[in-house]
Amino acid sequence: MSITFAAGFTAGAVACGVKSDVPERLDVAVVASDRPCTVAALYTTNRVVAAPLVVTRRHLAGARPRGIVVNSGNANACTGEQGERDAEAMATAAANAIGARPEELIVASTGVIGVPLPAERIARGLMGLRLSREGASDAARAIMTTDTRPKTSSREVALSGGTVRIGGMAKGAGMIHPNLATMLAFVTTDAAIEESLLRGYTSEAAETSFNAVSVDGDTSTNDMLVVLANGASGTRVSGPDGTEFLHALTEVCVELAVAIVADGEGATKLVQVTVSGARSRDDARSAARTIVASSLVKAAIHGADPNWGRILAAAGRSGAEVNDRLASVRIAGHCAFERGRPMPLDAAAVRHALEQRFVEIELELGLGADGATAWGCDLSAEYVRINAEYTT
Repeated sequence: MSITFAAGFTAGAVACGVKSDVPERLDVAVVASDRPCTVAALYTTNRVVAAPLVVTRRHLAGARPRGIVVNSGNANACTGEQGERDAEAMATAAANAIGARPEELIVASTGVIGVPLPAERIARGLMGLRLSREGASDAARAIMTTDTRPKTSSREVALSGGTVRIGGMAKGAGMIHPNLATMLAFVTTDAAIEESLLRGYTSEAAETSFNAVSVDGDTSTNDMLVVLANGASGTRVSGPDGTEFLHALTEVCVELAVAIVADGEGATKLVQVTVSGARSRDDARSAARTIVASSLVKAAIHGADPNWGRILAAAGRSGAEVNDRLASVRIAGHCAFERGRPMPLDAAAVRHALEQRFVEIELELGLGADGATAWGCDLSAEYVRINAEYTT
């Protein structure tokens, strides 16, 4: 059930004709809680911020949320004051549908930038909204844009006071890069947790998940990660239980983040980069993220070319401490470079390994004990085609 896996949450979706050429497509999703929620939210770092984020920040400054409304097909970005009014209208329509106040709604949008949001069509469509726990699958499909499949995840974790559930859904396939990107991610839990604690856990979970993936190096105007906790389980997260809860929350976020890059626009391969032996955790993260974001590395992976020099070069420009005489590189299980020396490779065997759907790159820096993992995908001609035709 993903987003409705936790107790007290329901969801649904409707076809509002956000993009008039596909009026039958589910394009507006709503997630509702049966009670006010504790919330943690992270947003895009882009200086150009879409109207729904402006409205959401305003709402969260004054109220505890009861739900989320999301549309696909239109980013409602670079739309000025009218864009904010349209985002408020969308919140009002969703609030009426779930029996809440408009300021209790989180608003999100994804799609084409610079096109007015058809707020009236959305309001009419939401009049037919039906919420249920089973509506989670429709909601996950309704938030997709260039995604080829929904992204969902859930976990159940036993704490000292009882069991809590965590569920999530996300969208994203292009403009994906650390510090959030063109992705929307929503996570719900029935745990009872203090807001400050939830914010800390959300930031930590995001750092090793949504901030550790890259498809194309771009970040967007609409990125948002929201975690809602409604306390419906009656189980409080405190003390030693925090570690278990954080672990489960991180697992959900990692599963959603990896699903995003695995479904990257035009992608044929999922790439995992593991850096070990770094002088610091920040160094390990910088190196891993730079490697997965490198267009040269991504192109080599697409062509099944074991060009380990590109991997070392990317690490070297990442800002991390790197000494090539101490470093070692493994590509798809094959040692290509060991402590400063190129190693003989079975070209046919390595090419076969690189032709698989999952490719792992391992970089041992030989400088310390810290490590990190990042995920990305290959760069294909199909990515160019998709983005050359996005608005036409």
